[in-house]
Amino acid sequence: MKARLNVAVIGGGWAGLAAAVELVTAGAEVTVFEAAKQLGGRARSVETHGHRLDNGQHLLIGAYRETLRLIQTVGANPEHLLRRLPLDLHYPGAGFRLRLPRLPAPLNLAIGLFAAQGAGLGEKFATVRFMRYLQGCNYRLATDGTVAELLDRHGQQGKLRRYLWEPLCLAALNTAPQHASAQIFANVLRDSLGARRADTDLLLPATDLDRVFPSAAADYVRAHGGKIRLTTRVEQIRPQLHIEGELFDRVILALAPQHAVSLLAGQPETAAIADMLAEYTYEPIGTAYAGYPPEVSLPCPMLGLDGGREGGLGQWVFDRGTLCATPGVMSFVLSAQGAWDQRNNEVLVAILHGELEEALARPLPQPLWHWVIRERRATFSCRPDLPRPTARTPLRDLWLAGDYTCADYPATLEGAVRSGITAARGALRSRLASQ
Repeated sequence: MKARLNVAVIGGGWAGLAAAVELVTAGAEVTVFEAAKQLGGRARSVETHGHRLDNGQHLLIGAYRETLRLIQTVGANPEHLLRRLPLDLHYPGAGFRLRLPRLPAPLNLAIGLFAAQGAGLGEKFATVRFMRYLQGCNYRLATDGTVAELLDRHGQQGKLRRYLWEPLCLAALNTAPQHASAQIFANVLRDSLGARRADTDLLLPATDLDRVFPSAAADYVRAHGGKIRLTTRVEQIRPQLHIEGELFDRVILALAPQHAVSLLAGQPETAAIADMLAEYTYEPIGTAYAGYPPEVSLPCPMLGLDGGREGGLGQWVFDRGTLCATPGVMSFVLSAQGAWDQRNNEVLVAILHGELEEALARPLPQPLWHWVIRERRATFSCRPDLPRPTARTPLRDLWLAGDYTCADYPATLEGAVRSGITAARGALRSRLASQ
């Protein structure tokens, strides 16, 4: 009888854990190597000021089918861990709101759009024409370009551009519209606004991210005979796939692209991939947590701030009291490069506090504490025609996982999970082909 496939997964983020779960479910032996003290990668939990928070406020959408499937596979319950809400883009300070009703698609989008507050009728018809254009070309553009160019070309202006398309671009691609890939943006719209009603829902974590997937995934891997090795940095993967004194049949490299470069550059067969990744540029994400007195809350779990106005910085603010039972804790999210990153923490929080007061049209008590997290290389910059490698490498025993290998998607949790599944299935198939 053939021995079970023995696979090393390098990287314990969502991509690596997705690969590990898929592999042990199929009966493979798996060892996950993670350099940090905890799992989760760029979507992990941290503790501060007596609260268990996240290194950045993340959200999912109903279209994240593979992520939701794996959460269920490892024994967690998405309905308890994630609060499902209809898409609701609410900018009270600007008098704009677009909320999709719980009706079948595309009726939900049509009614939500024409009932949107603060946008003119001409803008709404232009938006309908834009969506019909995308549907007509099956969301495949003849050539890639920037999101800003795409919106200009199809007459997307005014409040719907400012409070619908541009925020969706920033939230999904973490790249400003004037730089972001129009084709990847179209793919996101295909799988959200252009898909089932449930796919447009927002899934807001009702607990810390570690409980949503990483900790349950680790327990599942261990329960199926797998091993998790924390604080273990892998410096090389060849010759002969010896890692930490153990020989493996396959290796799945599930690191962020900037960290994968050094391991790929040392092999002649993968040097070209390393060169490709070395050319990537990156975008930051900032999350500013502010702890207000417990009675402070928002009218809904997520509010938009009008950061596009003169001197404005804010983009979104989340009420973690409503979401995670931590009353008074607000998380302000700041995506992509921008003026926000030029401010020190104290000034940034003061400006965001003022913008929240303006949006709510009432004074607020000063925060009791604040904490700002700046992920300088949170995601790759999702530019037009960005070359991206596949999961398969020229080496039969080496596979890649990471959101950068999921060519249809930007750097999202769903992209990371899908990439891990693809790499795991590829490694399993390559074993069968060699027998």
